Amino acid sequence: MKARTALLVLLTAGVVGTAAWLVFFSPVLGVRSITIVGNITVPTDRIRQQAAVPELHPLATVDLGAVESRVLGIRRLATARAERVWPGTLRIQVVEREPVAAVQVGGKAAVVDKQGVVIEVGDTVPPLLPVLVVDRPAAGDPATMAALQVIQHLPDELTGRVRQVRATTAEGVSLTLSDGRSVVWGGTDRGEEKGRILTRLLRRKAEVYDVSSPDVVTLR
Repeated sequence: MKARTALLVLLTAGVVGTAAWLVFFSPVLGVRSITIVGNITVPTDRIRQQAAVPELHPLATVDLGAVESRVLGIRRLATARAERVWPGTLRIQVVEREPVAAVQVGGKAAVVDKQGVVIEVGDTVPPLLPVLVVDRPAAGDPATMAALQVIQHLPDELTGRVRQVRATTAEGVSLTLSDGRSVVWGGTDRGEEKGRILTRLLRRKAEVYDVSSPDVVTLR
């Protein structure tokens, strides 16, 4: 009886040990493919390379947090989430940063997202992106963040017509349109309402449209 029990214990230990070896050390359940989801402009191969997970590395021991951190080294990406899909796939879901404006510095154009994070730097401002003009362009700067918030509140029919967004302060945002007309926007309050009012006002001929106080708008 004791011998049978000892044999069962040994067999069980052997099975557990084999299973552990297969899961944690063997390439049998290793990474055979890396699936990238959500990327539009960032090449899939670049994300795979940035993930830096060797082929056949045991899937169970992949440090998902470290993979996510490495992938987020790509400026264009806002978020990254890695997960295991058994038996051998590492799935990485990403969300790209969307360009909303460009800041011209030293002859270059830095493209930024809604949070003021620089996505890329090029020689020219991409088509249809407004140029952001502030004293201290930076994520977290009140004037910068106010200007970026205003851009997000613009109606779709106005987005491509805005060529410049200037912010002297968080309450002093103004726009320059592609036809040279100017808009005094003011602060970020009542943004959607200002956008609707401005859309209607632009049908009337004027040089300057002041919607900083939606209750009392002026044209001149």
